[in-house]
Order: sequence, then structure tokens, then C-alpha cells
Amino acid sequence: MRWYWIDRFLEFESGRSSKAVKNVTLAEEHLHDHFPGYPVMPGALIIEGFAQAGGLLVGEHLKLGGNMILAKVPKAVFHGEARPGDSLVYSSKLEYINAEGALVSGLCHVGEKLLAEVDIFFANVQEGQRTRDLFGPGELLSMLKLLGAYDVGHAADGTPLKVPPGMETQAARPLGMAGP
Repeated sequence: MRWYWIDRFLEFESGRSSKAVKNVTLAEEHLHDHFPGYPVMPGALIIEGFAQAGGLLVGEHLKLGGNMILAKVPKAVFHGEARPGDSLVYSSKLEYINAEGALVSGLCHVGEKLLAEVDIFFANVQEGQRTRDLFGPGELLSMLKLLGAYDVGHAADGTPLKVPPGMETQAARPLGMAGP
């Protein structure tokens, strides 16, 4: 089972930046325990929202390849708390990417108010005997489609964002279902 900590992309520029929204609602189970009578979205889940928005930015830039995992959060600064009824807007920027990994910086706003700032380092875990493919290209493609990256996104040259050639059928399977 996958949990999504973003609802949809508002903007997506391949290899550069993305903007995504997460609406915090009382329907989310974690809010009933954190804290009873004063529901607050935990900071760790806000960071996970950044990681999902930034990780999909990295994965799309790698043409759905690579094996990137969240390795380090060298910076996480919170200026407030997220409460039910808030719409969190995550702005992510791909600072650099190379064979070893990628660094994504991000800001989270609720309206005009800055809620959080983060830097997230993704490590490229090379596939080998002791590793496995964490997210296959089909899963990444499904997530990008589900969250609207191809609806609002564009390539670095300004053309509409497109599914990489030969990948159109990869997202046809439900998430988590093994293929042939």
C-alpha cells in the first residue's frame, strides 16, 4: 500500500522544479492521534510530502530510471504547524543531480505564510546483488500520471511534458501488481 502526501501537481518543469498541493483534512487518521483535541500534521509527514514531490521530479528527470531513495535531510526548518483545513503548497527545486544522487530544496507555504523549508538528498542505490528495484518505471509513471504531472508539466524547452517513448503501457497495471 502506498500513502500519498501530495494530492496533485500544480506545476512541473522537467529537471528543474515542481509545485504540488496537499490538502490537510480531518479524514486523515494520523490527525486523530497527533494530538488529541488539537490535530496537527506531523513534521515527518510534511517532509515526506517534500520527498514525494522532489523524488518524482528526480525520477521523471531520469526518464523513470535510477533507484533513488531518500538518504538524508540536511535541513528541515518549521515556522508553524499544519492543521485541518490547510492547503500545503510544496515548491521543490532540483539543485543538482549526478550518478551518486540528487539534492532537492523546498519551501512549503500555507497561503502566503512560509510553513517549512527543507533540503533533501536522494542517493542512487545501484542495483546489484544486495539491492532491489524500489520503484519500477511503471510505478513512477503511474504516480506521475495520477498526480497530474503530465497534465500541467512541461519540458525544459517549454514543450508539454510527455511520457518517455516506449513507456505508454507501463502505467496500465495497478500499483503494486507484478508484471510479466
